[in-house]
Amino acid sequence: MKDVLITGASGGIGRAITMNYLQKGDRVFAHYNTNAVSIQEMEAEYSYADLVPVQSNLAKKDGVAVLTDKVEEVDTLILNAGNSYFGLLTDMSGDEIDAMIQLHLTSSIKLAKHYISSMVQKKQGSIIVVSSVFGLSGASCEVVYSSVKGGLNAFVKGLARELGPSGVRVNAVAPGYISTEMNARISGEDEQTLVDEIPMGRAGQPEEVAALISFLDSTEASYISGQIISIDGAWQ
Repeated sequence: MKDVLITGASGGIGRAITMNYLQKGDRVFAHYNTNAVSIQEMEAEYSYADLVPVQSNLAKKDGVAVLTDKVEEVDTLILNAGNSYFGLLTDMSGDEIDAMIQLHLTSSIKLAKHYISSMVQKKQGSIIVVSSVFGLSGASCEVVYSSVKGGLNAFVKGLARELGPSGVRVNAVAPGYISTEMNARISGEDEQTLVDEIPMGRAGQPEEVAALISFLDSTEASYISGQIISIDGAWQ
């Protein structure tokens, strides 16, 4: 049994990841900020499982300390917390930019810094970042989102090299268009136009992202580290 911390566990992809680990019998520390209902629904569905809700606002500077005070060490860290902003860079406020950088990038780096100490001591552990294809290609009207995801990709590459000698693996998955609440703003003709650009002709499902993460955290992937693996139906 593993101890797994999943940030952003209340969202579409986060829920799928959480349920995957619960079904395997692992203890899951399910982080959320405001969507307690989503966590409560999983608690009810998996009443037999070891699910530990942990609330913290990682868009604030004290968010990491609040979280690490509640969860001391883990075997697997999945950095999935995030949100998007669709609009021109010139329309974003300074506070919105700061909050996105804090949530996606700064908090992720600080959480990894905290949890790798015990992983290095045990000579094993896994860190998996949920990035985005936009962190690889960039996206108009999602400039800051693309920037922080690109920063996370570079973070994965660097940290994997740093931790390789200690037996700790670091990888990222880069989803494309996934059918989640965060993407619910895209609908109707706009969604069809987007789907038409995807060679596989459909949106991805959260469960497919969760399955890829499960593989990366398994012994079958023991020689995979420092990789950014796209899961986008050949879109980008």
